[in-house]
Amino acid sequence: MKNIVLIALMLLFIGCAETQDSSPTSIAKTVAESFYQSDEETLKKYTTPEGFANFSNLMKMFAKPKSSEMNFKIIEKSIEGDVAWVKYSTSYDKIPGVFKLVKVDGFWKVTVREPKEKLPF
Repeated sequence: MKNIVLIALMLLFIGCAETQDSSPTSIAKTVAESFYQSDEETLKKYTTPEGFANFSNLMKMFAKPKSSEMNFKIIEKSIEGDVAWVKYSTSYDKIPGVFKLVKVDGFWKVTVREPKEKLPF
């Protein structure tokens, strides 16, 4: 009986440790925050390999923002199957940005948009 209780508690702790809102909008916010904070480890976790390479190159080209408040806001979102689009704004950007997300092994990850890819909004 003690073993069953111990195993149940271990599973509960493991399950809670990975609890995070994994919606496209929360992933978009995490990616934006990690980009502006130059947090490559987090950025790599929530992007596809192509997306990470793109963001990594961009991080090297731009200076870090001086303002500490990012003020991330969702403007619009669209989900169609395994592809999601999130239009957002931050206090660091003059114009809204758009992330394309794809489901990889059941998890949303930001990926690269094709140059002339049509946006849903």
